[in-house]
Amino acid sequence: MNKRRFVYLDNAATTPVDTAVFKKMQPYFFEQYGNPSTIYNLGIKAKQAIENARNQIANFLKCSSNEIYFTGSASESDNWIIYGLLSNKKKKIHIITSVIEHKAILEPCKNLEEEGIAEITYLPINESGLIEINSLEKAIKKNTLLVSIMYANSEIGTVQPIEEMGALIKRINSKRKEKIIFHTDAVQAVNYLNCDVQNLGVDSLSLSGHKIYGPKGIGALYIRSGISINPLIHGGGQEKGMRSGTENVPGIVGLGEAVKKVQSSKSKVQKIKVLRNKLITGILKDIPDSQFNGSLEKRLPNNAHISFKGAEGESIVIELSQKDIFVSTGSACASKSLSPSHVLTSLGLSHEESHCSVRFTLGRQTKDEDIKYVLKVLPGIIKRLRKISGR
Repeated sequence: MNKRRFVYLDNAATTPVDTAVFKKMQPYFFEQYGNPSTIYNLGIKAKQAIENARNQIANFLKCSSNEIYFTGSASESDNWIIYGLLSNKKKKIHIITSVIEHKAILEPCKNLEEEGIAEITYLPINESGLIEINSLEKAIKKNTLLVSIMYANSEIGTVQPIEEMGALIKRINSKRKEKIIFHTDAVQAVNYLNCDVQNLGVDSLSLSGHKIYGPKGIGALYIRSGISINPLIHGGGQEKGMRSGTENVPGIVGLGEAVKKVQSSKSKVQKIKVLRNKLITGILKDIPDSQFNGSLEKRLPNNAHISFKGAEGESIVIELSQKDIFVSTGSACASKSLSPSHVLTSLGLSHEESHCSVRFTLGRQTKDEDIKYVLKVLPGIIKRLRKISGR
């Protein structure tokens, strides 16, 4: 009996833990399980492991290890940079973000807006899914405190001009007394893009373990030295008093090792891009009324986002899963919502087009035969679903 093919193309939702990463984590579950706050040898070794991981991430971001804080997720990191900056402000402040941010940015902004604590400007995107630099410049006000723009979008994979934005904000800050803080959610970018915070010109950056072949439940936040931010969690004073709670030592070790492995796997990016392009070309050639969404050039190399007119996205996902092909209709964090994707509607897609869209995100494990299998199976599924829908 032949073993069924397993094709995982939802790497933007999560990635498998790399075996080398898991191996590094294992001792901190069973042998080196000490509490890092204790002063005896078992705790000291755990503390040293945390600081080693902190150094690994700092080396990747090209910053000081004192500027790295471990969190429970990138969502926590995103929330922290917003609430932590605002908690010591007495006057109403202004925040600039975009219409296609992750909900971990949009929801806090919405709450602050509703409570009258902050004024929020949501920058639009063009038909390619990109933010225009001049729209950011025009949006800046005297009371602008924070600009938070996602480096690479989790649904359509478009890459924003963060470096240019950083240069703009630096120029504006040179003439201001109260400086604008520039933050980017780099969760999807870490695997593929340059995340040197000095080159990007960002003051803060969020990242996550489970998007880069590390464990779930661990994230980090870079905060440039000199920025005044209040703790999000108070308690025992861990993370230099900024994020209390006993540290997730295995998770932190795993995150550090995953980031380290990203640096040694950049050579595989071109291979992923070639496979991604083969998938896009094949779909558009073999399936009529299929539409590619977002910019192809300014895009993550592993992301393909396609709309299939007359075929409902969730039905496509379910049908493909029956063939052991795993994809998604968009951000995993919002997949249970019946509302059309805010990213796709911002891109100009109608509600119907949004609900007929599928995201394919490749990973290190993706092979040429995987793409061939998808291109073999998918046309028949789309044809059948369109027939059922009466199209």
